Amino acid sequence: MSVSNLLENWSKFRHTHPVDDKGHPDWEAYPSDIKWAMSIDLDACTGCNACSVACYAENNLPVVGKEKYSHGQAMHWMRIERYWDETAGVGEFSADQGARFLPMMCQQCEAAPCETVCPVGATNHTEDGLNSQIYNRCIGSRYCSANCPYKVRYFNWYNYPEQENAWPSPLNQQLNPDLTVRTKGVMEKCTFCKQRTYTARNNAKTEGRPVQDSDVQTACQEACPVGAITFGNLFNPESQVAKQWQSQQVELTKEVQDKDEKEGNRLRGYRILEELRPYPSVMYLERVRESAV
Repeated sequence: MSVSNLLENWSKFRHTHPVDDKGHPDWEAYPSDIKWAMSIDLDACTGCNACSVACYAENNLPVVGKEKYSHGQAMHWMRIERYWDETAGVGEFSADQGARFLPMMCQQCEAAPCETVCPVGATNHTEDGLNSQIYNRCIGSRYCSANCPYKVRYFNWYNYPEQENAWPSPLNQQLNPDLTVRTKGVMEKCTFCKQRTYTARNNAKTEGRPVQDSDVQTACQEACPVGAITFGNLFNPESQVAKQWQSQQVELTKEVQDKDEKEGNRLRGYRILEELRPYPSVMYLERVRESAV
């Protein structure tokens, strides 16, 4: 859609946004047999950062360095957050049981707050349930970043291909030819490795069959040494990610999960900030501490 068409059809464009007035994702507006989703087992995650490094390599992310990072100009589509347990009644944090690690990336919300504030429609919803980012339409207003509750959108402050040491040798020889290197003035974020899901969908369509789990892995999932990340089509009941969501009684269209927690069968699945009703597509499995077993 061109900018002129976008402006002419602005009311229609907004009317078909998933959140609309329905209070839940509008599947009728986005008919599809694919809904990409992810689950991350925090009990398996060791915080090794292999997923983050793989994301850098797969998606042509520049190395900004300590100085730019200290100025809030970080550029990482996936980060590992660390949390420490608080000692009960003391108000201090204890390292007795180590840190909790939480991989954080774009949650691919079904009712994404970033989509509704973009003045040029550079970020919108795809038919396979992703929040897309159209680089050549983005004007760098950064409204999407301000409205993102997870703070996982990043602004290109520099024309990195012209920046010294953005890709220190030999990293400059391993840029991924399947996607572009973004330029100064645009926002970017995790796409669930769109170049891989797009190829998997096209291959499956050519062969006349549905997409299988074995067709696609995200870079972070592929690099995880402990298999903490599961990715796939949530609409396929035979996919691993769909089975995990179902076993944890987490539903995409609910902001408050109705869980039947039975003794000895503790459910660990949850979504971050789901009470804000963004309907994120990433489910986390809570870490089980020895003291909690």
